Amino acid sequence: MLDAYVVVDLEMTGVHPKVDAIMEIGAVKVQGERVETFQTLVNPNREIPERVTEITGITEEMVKSAPTVEEALKHFLEFSGDLPIVGHMVQMDYSFLKQAAVNLGMKYQRDGLDTLFLSRKLLPELEKYTLSYLTEYYDIDLEGHHRALADAMATNILYRSLCTEFEEKNPKDFKARPLIFKAKKQTAITVQQLRYLKEFTKYHGIEMPEGVENMTRSEASRLTDQLITKYGAMIRNSHQE
Repeated sequence: MLDAYVVVDLEMTGVHPKVDAIMEIGAVKVQGERVETFQTLVNPNREIPERVTEITGITEEMVKSAPTVEEALKHFLEFSGDLPIVGHMVQMDYSFLKQAAVNLGMKYQRDGLDTLFLSRKLLPELEKYTLSYLTEYYDIDLEGHHRALADAMATNILYRSLCTEFEEKNPKDFKARPLIFKAKKQTAITVQQLRYLKEFTKYHGIEMPEGVENMTRSEASRLTDQLITKYGAMIRNSHQE
Protein backbone atom coordinates (compact mmCIF):
# COMPACT_ATOMS: atom_id res chain seq x y z
CA MET A 1 0.00 0.00 0.00
CA LEU A 2 1.21 3.49 -0.77
CA ASP A 3 2.56 5.25 2.33
CA ALA A 4 0.81 8.49 1.40
CA TYR A 5 -1.69 9.26 -1.34
CA VAL A 6 -4.79 11.25 -2.27
CA VAL A 7 -7.98 9.61 -3.48
CA VAL A 8 -9.78 12.00 -5.81
CA ASP A 9 -13.19 12.03 -7.44
CA LEU A 10 -14.73 14.69 -9.65
CA GLU A 11 -18.24 15.42 -10.81
CA MET A 12 -18.30 17.03 -14.26
CA THR A 13 -20.82 18.45 -16.72
CA GLY A 14 -19.80 15.74 -19.22
CA VAL A 15 -16.98 13.36 -20.08
CA HIS A 16 -14.83 15.44 -22.44
CA PRO A 17 -12.14 17.49 -20.65
CA LYS A 18 -11.63 19.88 -23.56
CA VAL A 19 -15.26 21.01 -23.65
CA ASP A 20 -16.87 19.97 -20.36
CA ALA A 21 -16.14 21.36 -16.91
CA ILE A 22 -15.56 20.34 -13.31
CA MET A 23 -18.46 21.08 -10.96
CA GLU A 24 -17.30 19.29 -7.78
CA ILE A 25 -14.01 18.02 -6.33
CA GLY A 26 -13.84 15.51 -3.48
CA ALA A 27 -10.67 14.01 -2.04
CA VAL A 28 -9.31 11.92 0.82
CA LYS A 29 -5.67 12.39 1.83
CA VAL A 30 -4.02 9.49 3.63
CA GLN A 31 -0.61 9.87 5.27
CA GLY A 32 0.01 6.89 7.50
CA GLU A 33 -2.70 6.95 10.16
CA ARG A 34 -3.65 10.54 9.38
CA VAL A 35 -6.72 10.99 7.15
CA GLU A 36 -8.04 14.34 5.88
CA THR A 37 -10.85 15.19 3.50
CA PHE A 38 -11.49 17.93 0.95
CA GLN A 39 -14.69 18.92 -0.83
CA THR A 40 -15.82 21.88 -2.88
CA LEU A 41 -18.44 22.63 -5.46
CA VAL A 42 -17.15 24.46 -8.54
CA ASN A 43 -18.98 26.96 -10.71
CA PRO A 44 -18.68 25.45 -14.22
CA ASN A 45 -19.81 28.69 -15.91
CA ARG A 46 -22.36 26.85 -18.02
CA GLU A 47 -25.69 25.08 -17.86
CA ILE A 48 -25.65 21.69 -16.19
CA PRO A 49 -27.36 19.09 -18.39
CA GLU A 50 -30.56 17.71 -16.85
CA ARG A 51 -29.20 14.17 -17.05
CA VAL A 52 -26.15 15.17 -15.01
CA THR A 53 -28.36 16.77 -12.36
CA GLU A 54 -30.49 13.63 -12.24
CA ILE A 55 -27.38 11.50 -11.60
CA THR A 56 -25.50 13.76 -9.18
CA GLY A 57 -28.20 15.88 -7.60
CA ILE A 58 -26.07 18.96 -8.32
CA THR A 59 -28.15 21.86 -9.62
CA GLU A 60 -27.23 25.16 -11.22
CA GLU A 61 -28.50 26.96 -8.13
CA MET A 62 -26.05 24.98 -5.97
CA VAL A 63 -23.01 26.03 -8.01
CA LYS A 64 -24.11 29.60 -8.74
CA SER A 65 -22.05 31.07 -5.90
CA ALA A 66 -19.44 28.29 -5.77
CA PRO A 67 -15.71 28.99 -6.28
CA THR A 68 -14.34 29.32 -9.80
CA VAL A 69 -12.29 26.44 -11.18
CA GLU A 70 -9.16 28.52 -10.59
CA GLU A 71 -9.97 29.02 -6.91
CA ALA A 72 -11.04 25.41 -6.41
CA LEU A 73 -8.04 23.95 -8.21
CA LYS A 74 -5.58 26.06 -6.20
CA HIS A 75 -7.15 24.89 -2.95
CA PHE A 76 -7.11 21.27 -4.11
CA LEU A 77 -3.44 21.46 -5.11
CA GLU A 78 -2.57 22.96 -1.72
CA PHE A 79 -4.43 20.08 -0.07
CA SER A 80 -3.00 17.27 -2.21
CA GLY A 81 0.57 18.50 -2.66
CA ASP A 82 2.62 16.27 -4.93
CA LEU A 83 1.22 13.01 -3.57
CA PRO A 84 0.18 10.28 -6.04
CA ILE A 85 -3.53 10.13 -6.76
CA VAL A 86 -5.81 7.12 -6.54
CA GLY A 87 -9.16 6.97 -8.28
CA HIS A 88 -11.77 4.74 -9.87
CA MET A 89 -11.04 5.34 -13.57
CA VAL A 90 -8.44 7.80 -12.37
CA GLN A 91 -7.41 8.78 -15.90
CA MET A 92 -10.75 10.56 -16.37
CA ASP A 93 -10.37 12.66 -13.24
CA TYR A 94 -6.73 13.37 -14.00
CA SER A 95 -7.51 14.53 -17.54
CA PHE A 96 -9.96 17.15 -16.23
CA LEU A 97 -7.53 18.34 -13.55
CA LYS A 98 -4.70 18.50 -16.07
CA GLN A 99 -6.75 20.40 -18.67
CA ALA A 100 -7.96 22.89 -16.07
CA ALA A 101 -4.41 23.42 -14.82
CA VAL A 102 -3.04 23.97 -18.33
CA ASN A 103 -5.83 26.43 -19.16
CA LEU A 104 -4.85 28.40 -16.06
CA GLY A 105 -1.13 28.29 -16.80
CA MET A 106 -0.42 25.94 -13.90
CA LYS A 107 1.82 22.86 -13.89
CA TYR A 108 0.24 19.58 -12.89
CA GLN A 109 1.82 16.14 -13.29
CA ARG A 110 1.16 13.24 -10.95
CA ASP A 111 1.62 9.51 -10.55
CA GLY A 112 -1.55 7.53 -10.11
CA LEU A 113 -3.20 4.22 -9.34
CA ASP A 114 -6.54 3.06 -10.74
CA THR A 115 -8.91 0.89 -8.71
CA LEU A 116 -10.86 0.10 -11.88
CA PHE A 117 -7.72 -1.36 -13.50
CA LEU A 118 -6.88 -3.30 -10.33
CA SER A 119 -10.39 -4.69 -10.02
CA ARG A 120 -10.58 -5.83 -13.63
CA LYS A 121 -7.21 -7.57 -13.40
CA LEU A 122 -7.53 -9.11 -9.96
CA LEU A 123 -11.26 -9.94 -9.93
CA PRO A 124 -11.85 -11.25 -13.48
CA GLU A 125 -14.87 -13.27 -12.41
CA LEU A 126 -17.03 -10.25 -11.58
CA GLU A 127 -19.91 -9.19 -13.84
CA LYS A 128 -19.35 -5.44 -13.45
CA TYR A 129 -16.64 -3.08 -12.27
CA THR A 130 -18.61 0.05 -11.46
CA LEU A 131 -17.89 1.68 -8.13
CA SER A 132 -21.39 0.83 -6.89
CA TYR A 133 -20.99 -2.85 -7.81
CA LEU A 134 -17.54 -3.15 -6.26
CA THR A 135 -18.54 -1.44 -3.03
CA GLU A 136 -21.46 -3.83 -2.74
CA TYR A 137 -19.07 -6.74 -3.39
CA TYR A 138 -16.82 -5.61 -0.54
CA ASP A 139 -19.74 -4.48 1.67
CA ILE A 140 -18.59 -0.84 1.61
CA ASP A 141 -21.03 1.94 2.47
CA LEU A 142 -21.69 4.16 -0.57
CA GLU A 143 -24.27 6.59 0.74
CA GLY A 144 -24.32 9.69 -1.45
CA HIS A 145 -23.11 7.95 -4.61
CA HIS A 146 -22.23 10.33 -7.47
CA ARG A 147 -21.19 13.07 -5.08
CA ALA A 148 -17.46 13.62 -5.16
CA LEU A 149 -16.47 13.21 -1.51
CA ALA A 150 -18.73 10.20 -0.92
CA ASP A 151 -17.27 8.45 -3.97
CA ALA A 152 -13.70 9.34 -2.95
CA MET A 153 -14.23 7.93 0.54
CA ALA A 154 -15.69 4.72 -0.87
CA THR A 155 -12.85 4.44 -3.40
CA ASN A 156 -10.33 4.74 -0.58
CA ILE A 157 -11.88 1.79 1.25
CA LEU A 158 -12.04 -0.16 -2.03
CA TYR A 159 -8.34 0.53 -2.66
CA ARG A 160 -7.38 -0.63 0.83
CA SER A 161 -9.55 -3.74 0.46
CA LEU A 162 -7.81 -4.64 -2.80
CA CYS A 163 -4.43 -4.06 -1.16
CA THR A 164 -5.29 -6.35 1.74
CA GLU A 165 -6.47 -9.14 -0.53
CA PHE A 166 -4.04 -8.97 -3.45
CA GLU A 167 -0.98 -6.77 -2.93
CA GLU A 168 1.28 -9.38 -1.34
CA LYS A 169 1.02 -11.65 -4.39
CA ASN A 170 0.82 -8.84 -6.97
CA PRO A 171 3.11 -6.04 -5.70
CA LYS A 172 3.86 -4.59 -9.15
CA ASP A 173 0.19 -3.89 -9.82
CA PHE A 174 0.03 -1.64 -6.77
CA LYS A 175 2.83 0.73 -7.74
CA ALA A 176 1.80 4.24 -8.77
CA ARG A 177 2.80 5.15 -12.33
CA PRO A 178 2.99 8.46 -14.20
CA LEU A 179 -0.40 9.56 -15.51
CA ILE A 180 -0.38 10.89 -19.06
CA PHE A 181 -2.79 13.30 -20.70
CA LYS A 182 -1.72 15.69 -23.43
CA ALA A 183 -3.48 18.94 -22.68
CA LYS A 184 -3.14 22.02 -24.85
CA LYS A 185 -4.05 25.44 -23.49
CA GLN A 186 -7.38 26.40 -24.97
CA THR A 187 -7.89 29.77 -26.61
CA ALA A 188 -10.32 32.28 -25.15
CA ILE A 189 -13.83 32.84 -26.50
CA THR A 190 -13.70 34.82 -29.74
CA VAL A 191 -15.33 38.19 -30.35
CA GLN A 192 -17.59 36.54 -32.93
CA GLN A 193 -18.72 33.85 -30.48
CA LEU A 194 -19.47 36.38 -27.77
CA ARG A 195 -21.41 38.58 -30.20
CA TYR A 196 -23.45 35.61 -31.41
CA LEU A 197 -24.32 34.56 -27.85
CA LYS A 198 -25.44 38.09 -27.01
CA GLU A 199 -27.63 38.19 -30.11
CA PHE A 200 -28.97 34.69 -29.40
CA THR A 201 -29.96 35.42 -25.80
CA LYS A 202 -31.58 38.71 -26.82
CA TYR A 203 -33.47 37.00 -29.67
CA HIS A 204 -34.91 34.35 -27.33
CA GLY A 205 -35.43 36.71 -24.40
CA ILE A 206 -33.21 34.73 -22.03
CA GLU A 207 -30.42 35.79 -19.70
CA MET A 208 -26.81 35.45 -20.78
CA PRO A 209 -25.23 32.60 -18.75
CA GLU A 210 -22.79 33.81 -16.12
CA GLY A 211 -19.07 33.73 -16.85
CA VAL A 212 -19.36 33.59 -20.65
CA GLU A 213 -16.61 36.18 -21.07
CA ASN A 214 -14.17 33.86 -19.26
CA MET A 215 -14.96 30.77 -21.34
CA THR A 216 -12.59 29.10 -23.75
CA ARG A 217 -13.39 28.80 -27.43
CA SER A 218 -14.32 25.13 -27.00
CA GLU A 219 -16.53 25.87 -24.01
CA ALA A 220 -18.32 28.63 -25.92
CA SER A 221 -18.95 26.25 -28.83
CA ARG A 222 -20.42 23.66 -26.48
CA LEU A 223 -22.61 26.28 -24.79
CA THR A 224 -23.85 27.52 -28.17
CA ASP A 225 -24.79 23.98 -29.21
CA GLN A 226 -26.63 23.42 -25.92
CA LEU A 227 -28.59 26.66 -26.24
CA ILE A 228 -29.57 25.97 -29.84
CA THR A 229 -30.73 22.47 -28.87
CA LYS A 230 -32.79 23.88 -26.01
CA TYR A 231 -34.25 27.02 -27.60
CA GLY A 232 -33.87 26.56 -31.36
CA ALA A 233 -31.78 28.48 -33.88
CA MET A 234 -32.32 32.14 -34.66
CA ILE A 235 -34.40 32.69 -37.80
CA ARG A 236 -32.91 35.53 -39.75
CA ASN A 237 -34.66 37.50 -42.51
CA SER A 238 -33.51 36.44 -45.95
CA HIS A 239 -33.78 40.03 -47.22
CA GLN A 240 -34.09 43.47 -45.84
CA GLU A 241 -37.05 45.65 -46.74
